[in-house]
Amino acid sequence: MNVLEVNNINKYFFEPTKLQVLKNVSFGIEKGSFTSITGKSGSGKSTLLYLLSTMDTDFEGEIMIDGEDMKNKKNRWLAAFRNQHIGFVFQFHFLLPEFSALKNVMLPGLKLGKYSNEELEHKAMELLKLLDIEEQALKRTTLLSGGQQQRVAIARALINDPIIVMGDEPTGNLDSKNTAIVFDLFKKISEEHNQTFLVVTHDDDFAKKSDRIINLKDGKIVD
Repeated sequence: MNVLEVNNINKYFFEPTKLQVLKNVSFGIEKGSFTSITGKSGSGKSTLLYLLSTMDTDFEGEIMIDGEDMKNKKNRWLAAFRNQHIGFVFQFHFLLPEFSALKNVMLPGLKLGKYSNEELEHKAMELLKLLDIEEQALKRTTLLSGGQQQRVAIARALINDPIIVMGDEPTGNLDSKNTAIVFDLFKKISEEHNQTFLVVTHDDDFAKKSDRIINLKDGKIVD
């Protein structure tokens, strides 16, 4: 079953002049799969991820997530849908420096309000354990290394049991050792927990090891 369906997406920018950035892009993402989106700078991959993440709703075509059409939805509905069903891991972790690693992981769950604080804390600790960073749980995130901070960000992305985790260059700020660790964690979580990952990356080695590569060139999918 596909958790994400993209049908004939076209995207235009209108400033300074009209420019078509995505051209009839179509694909499906299966549950539990680990997919990389690649392409040179300017190929449209970040624009595509921005659409798939529901942050941008100005497009032609159809985006279905978990059978739900993302078109013509109000911003408040989309924000609630994102928080509940989509996890995000970015190049820069965007952790809140005044909070501990544990609290940072809990924050999207507190916003969702589905679990009690005690349940959330337990869940967050289990994720930090899964990512082999539980011993850093009570430290402020400013005291953690870049690789550790990114693992906290991955735990935060997983706290609400998302349908899909989307990554925007999640290893772009890491050295090769930490890039390999992050990749192995994605792979492990995908295989052992049936978690779906969709990651934009410029790292060919990273992409080659994923289950599938969607390669964009000039706004089109190419083999």
